[in-house]
This record gives sequence, C-alpha cells and structure tokens, in this order.
Amino acid sequence: MESTLTTEIVAIDGPAGAGKSTVARKVAEVLGYAFLDTGAMYRAATWLALTNGVDLDDAQALANTTRSMNLDLREVDGRQQVLVGDEDITHAIRTPEVTRQISKLDHNPEVRAHLVALQQAFGARRPTVAEGRDIGTVVFPHAKCKIYLDASLEERTRRRALEFEKKGIAFDSKQLMEDIRQRDHRDMSRSVGPLKKADDAVVVETDGLTPDEVVDRIVRLAKERA
Repeated sequence: MESTLTTEIVAIDGPAGAGKSTVARKVAEVLGYAFLDTGAMYRAATWLALTNGVDLDDAQALANTTRSMNLDLREVDGRQQVLVGDEDITHAIRTPEVTRQISKLDHNPEVRAHLVALQQAFGARRPTVAEGRDIGTVVFPHAKCKIYLDASLEERTRRRALEFEKKGIAFDSKQLMEDIRQRDHRDMSRSVGPLKKADDAVVVETDGLTPDEVVDRIVRLAKERA
C-alpha cells in the first residue's frame, strides 16, 4: 500500500547513468529528507543471488531469496551504506557483473512487489527523496514532486566510466556503452514497472549541467510543490 505521506516525497526517475543517486542524495541533504536508492535494493538482491549460486533463470528461487534477504540501508558520513546481514556490500553491488545480471531480478514480478512494499514503507516513515525507474509511476504515483532525470547515452557512459575508474573496477568502454544501451531497452520494455516518464513529471536534461546546478533546479521544484 502506498504511503499517505506522498506530499513529502520527491520522486526521481531516469535511465542508468543519468546521475540519479548523486543528485538525489544531495537534494535529500539540502531538504533534510531521507535518501532512498531503490536501485541499490535490486542490486543487493542480485548480489545475494549470485553469491548464493541461485539459478538466475529460476524466477521462484529469485523471489524466495529476495524475500529472505535481511537488507539494511544506512546513511554513514553522508553516504549510503548497504548491508545484507552483517556484511557491507556497498561496493560489491556496483560491479559490472551485478549490473549485467540485475535485469533477472527487476523483471521478476514477485521480487518487484516485495521491494516496492519495502520502499513504500520507507517513505511512510519520513520525508524522502527516492530515486529509481518506477518511483513516480508505481512506488509513489501521488507524489507532488516528480522528476525525470535524463542525459545522452554518451554522457551516461562517460559518467559510469569515471565511477568505475574511481573504484578501481576494470571495464571496456565499448562494452560499457552497450551494457547501458541494453539496460535502457530492458528497463523501458519490461512488462512490470517499466521505465517511463510520469505524465506529471518534470524532465531535467543534465548534459552540460553540473550536479549542483541539477540539485538547485530540483530543490526549487520540490519547494514549489510542497
């Protein structure tokens, strides 16, 4: 059931590499809201399935594994920490392997239903800036402030490459761009919770803008719609 506190939800959707996590975290800090990275939840479920050797083509096994996951999202020194049980998997969930396999989880109706319920419960407890791919259309459809954050494929590939370089993760630039292109297609064409702009969302194109400029624009929109 969706939270009744949707007037205090800033919903940010957009494709992979659009800068949602960075921007949403800063917007939450400025507004004094909690930050919810829904993609991290799907990544954590994917990491757990891979770590446990679950057959990624077994939809029921994936759903069972996700429901059993003891997931905890924490804010530590201004950064989100992701734990499954007592294990900090904040960096482990950002590897290319998890990225390539995540569609097995986010296309699974039972997995999505479970994680959406967790997301809505999170938003019901406190004012929240939530980012993902179906926040404004599925998770918090009645949020008054909805943003669709976008950027060109080339720009999104450049940003993801910089992210991998900073973390020391090996990658191939051409394969990285192709992975993002394929992720776009899967996200937009899936039958459950596809990536799309909500009818009442404001599109913010981030090519040529600094993160601070994007944050300022979203904070103004959030205050106007509060």
